[in-house]
Amino acid sequence: MKILHAADLHIDSPLRGLSRYEGAPEDDLRLATRRALDNLVRLATDLSVDAVLLAGDVYDGEWKDYQTGLYFSRQMALLGQAGIPVYMVSGNHDAQNRTMRTLKLPDNVHVFATGKPETVRNEQAGLAVHGQGFARWDLSDNLAAGYPARDGGLFNVGLLHTGLDGSYSDHKRYAPCSVADLEARDYDYWALGHVHKQQIVRDEPWIVYPGNIQGRHARETGPKGCIVVTVDSDLLVESVEHHDLDTARWESLDVDVTGRDDIDQVLSLVAQRFQEIPEERLTAVRVTLTGATSAHTALWRDRERILNELRAAAGHHPNLWLEKVKVRTSSEDGGDCGGGASGILTDLHRALTVLGANPDGLMAKLADHPLIGRIPPELRGPEGIAPNDPAWIGSLADDAYQVVESLLQEAR
Repeated sequence: MKILHAADLHIDSPLRGLSRYEGAPEDDLRLATRRALDNLVRLATDLSVDAVLLAGDVYDGEWKDYQTGLYFSRQMALLGQAGIPVYMVSGNHDAQNRTMRTLKLPDNVHVFATGKPETVRNEQAGLAVHGQGFARWDLSDNLAAGYPARDGGLFNVGLLHTGLDGSYSDHKRYAPCSVADLEARDYDYWALGHVHKQQIVRDEPWIVYPGNIQGRHARETGPKGCIVVTVDSDLLVESVEHHDLDTARWESLDVDVTGRDDIDQVLSLVAQRFQEIPEERLTAVRVTLTGATSAHTALWRDRERILNELRAAAGHHPNLWLEKVKVRTSSEDGGDCGGGASGILTDLHRALTVLGANPDGLMAKLADHPLIGRIPPELRGPEGIAPNDPAWIGSLADDAYQVVESLLQEAR
């Protein structure tokens, strides 16, 4: 038996802020979630899988266009024509979507109830799937605790959208549970959703987050796709394999410019690194310049030139777009970006350095800080973006860091 496990499709997820970037491949990025689902359907059909499991957040909140639901329905119908059943639970984003509740999906799709857990048996495949969806977006109940006991003689799968105990700081803990809660059900495989980075939490029993099928912004880097589980005739897991589905990939490229004497040498080094990036799919890259260099001051002073020249260099690559350049260098004398500055600017600079990977902590520290008033309004939060949006908070961290760096340069 083969089972395809995917989650967090976020079909037609809005890619916020792209219009701010000159030359951004907006159409390719906006269609990427659909093309990734096309790849999922193609993979499931090519492998003749016995079931597709979708562990929540198929949609991305309230639809802007009803065509999103119709598109998903058409893709599920293609799986139905291939004789492949689909089992899905709603996640926190799906629960925000009122239209989803009335959309008629093909007969091969089973959407699990939200009021209580239920079990669907596929005797022909030898499969029992247990699941429960979100009745509301801010669900704080431990759904796993109510899942039924295993079904004897079948391969038992728990299908769940959850914020599992662990260090997943970028994701709110909706429907929280622990590994012990899952182990207590005695299932063979837990098909989880909600965390956008692939995580094999445990292999006895198998507890797996497949990650999302398509990265949506610069903080969702690396390969994105699904998991294919192969089960042998004794109903034991034979293999758990990742398959890429993404058609556009976000990457973070750290370039150590230590010893480079001027901007031209830095540009040349980054251009060389661009050539190492594979060409088979669109890659959106964020470059971070690090290291001690005598070009440190010039790099900060001429950031606009660096961005434009590197975007031109990226244009020589057949499938590369430069999203942003961050300067995190220091001077060759070992001084940090704060130089000899002291007081509140240096303190804030240090806070940003520590909190850059902790959006919640960053916002708590900066919420009432007087220097926030120095950040241009367009960087504080574009209209319609909630302050707790991880992508925007990450962008704010980067922008605030650069503002403080500029202030520190002035204070020298």
